[in-house]
Amino acid sequence: MPLRRVVAWLLLTLAFFACATEKDGPARPDTSPSTTPEHNIFVFSNGWHTSIILARSDPASGRIPEAADFPKARYLEFGWGDAEYYPAKKATLGMTLSAALVPTPSVLHVTGLASDPVRHYPGAEVISLPLDNAGMQRLVDFIDASFKRDGKDRAAATGPGLYPSSRFYPAVGRFHLLNTCNTWTALALKAAGFDVDPDTTRAEGLMRQVRRERTPALR
Repeated sequence: MPLRRVVAWLLLTLAFFACATEKDGPARPDTSPSTTPEHNIFVFSNGWHTSIILARSDPASGRIPEAADFPKARYLEFGWGDAEYYPAKKATLGMTLSAALVPTPSVLHVTGLASDPVRHYPGAEVISLPLDNAGMQRLVDFIDASFKRDGKDRAAATGPGLYPSSRFYPAVGRFHLLNTCNTWTALALKAAGFDVDPDTTRAEGLMRQVRRERTPALR
């Protein structure tokens, strides 16, 4: 196969597998959500990347201390990805091939939202899911454990995020094609107790599962 076709195949593949977390990260408890939800969370998808959005008030005091960097936010969005490719304003071929072929360090992208996630992202798919207190605690535990703090109380931002109200932080795990942002989102939802495949790598594959879990009123 000509080299240019190999590169084109890798670029196309990476478009589906652009961000994620390591399989030996936070544990995957075998639980199911309660029928009496006290919270609603949101799952965002732009067609290739997915993330989790929580009300800023949902994490208990002391959990996810990095939330203090977003004092005016009503909601916090968490996404996971390759430490070099994800933050890059202009990705190079070398970054793309490295992210595609070699397990690489990761980052968490945290965004503070001032408005309802559905209104904030009118052009994307944003699904609301119900969650009880126990499920929320497990989800917060998973997200909290995804920050790489190296023994410190909180992780320091590695740089500005993709938006004015966002930042990147060092994360646990390594990015590779079989362990993407969509895998991280699936693992987070599984930890919370939702019936999703924790090995999901593509956004649409995950969102098909999320649609089955959405609140009945939003169907």
